[in-house]
Amino acid sequence: MKLLIADDDPQLVRALRITLAAHGYDVIAASDGAEAVTLAAQSHPDIILLDLGMPRLDGMEVIHALRGWTRAPIIVVSGRTGSADKIDALDAGADDFVTKPFQVDELLARLRALARRAAPTSEVTESVVRFGDVVVDLAATLVTRAGAPVHLTPTEWRMLEHLCRHPGALVTRLELLREIWGSDQVTDSGYLRLYMSQLRKKLEREPGRPEHLLTESGMGYRLVLG
Repeated sequence: MKLLIADDDPQLVRALRITLAAHGYDVIAASDGAEAVTLAAQSHPDIILLDLGMPRLDGMEVIHALRGWTRAPIIVVSGRTGSADKIDALDAGADDFVTKPFQVDELLARLRALARRAAPTSEVTESVVRFGDVVVDLAATLVTRAGAPVHLTPTEWRMLEHLCRHPGALVTRLELLREIWGSDQVTDSGYLRLYMSQLRKKLEREPGRPEHLLTESGMGYRLVLG
């Protein structure tokens, strides 16, 4: 799998290149935003690791440029910790956000999750999604828990279906609002909290301590399989 690292910190790039290559990734690197866009167009990477604070073009400009022609997953790796930066990056088209400093194992896990999401056949062949004692049959629009049918409202189903089609990946609040209500004008995430609470009551072993339907604070939700 080809991976593009766009970061102007040469020591970090060197360390990531060594680590990721050892885990089987074909790594290419760009030291500024303009070079990142050029390399992405030339090499067509499978996943992109992108810093926000870069010369020539900053990370946000790179995301906008890339999203004009590619759906390759983008993980923002940034020292910026403010929720506004995270939300702006995710709304612009990034798929995940990792704050520096980070654990390499966490980054590798997120890369694996996005690789599964990016697999061309994932949505065609994986019509059944399992987590805990829950089975979601996307083709049959059917949910069972421990073998017993679970009744979901249409809105609960659309929310769960979207998460199931992107297992392991961060799904932003804006993405879910657009998917469920089909409008950029719907911005009240209180709706999402309500429906997520209902889903957890129906599908989690301990709704107050969810293992699979997780909240990413200030950003969105993530479905963890297993």
